[in-house]
Amino acid sequence: MASGKVKSINRLHRHEEVELLREDELMTCIEDLCNSKAEEFRMYGYEDVTGEQIWACVSEGYRRGWPRLNRLVNDIMSLKANRFMNWLMLSVYKTK
Repeated sequence: MASGKVKSINRLHRHEEVELLREDELMTCIEDLCNSKAEEFRMYGYEDVTGEQIWACVSEGYRRGWPRLNRLVNDIMSLKANRFMNWLMLSVYKTK
């Protein structure tokens, strides 16, 4: 009986239409996530963090191309302040 339920759910998923985000919608979502992470860091006392800096830190690892959306979201939301500050210090040294 349980396998009958699984099959019916699988059949439903095959017929569902998947709505894809346009590139501008995707970038808006990413920008919102980065701004949210920057706000989180500001709550921890890192006052001058911006969403652009968060994106620069996270996207530095995407030299070979963009990852799947779930990994991209995870990379932003799981970014730790320690990793971000290390990236920030290295970026300052690179510009000198």
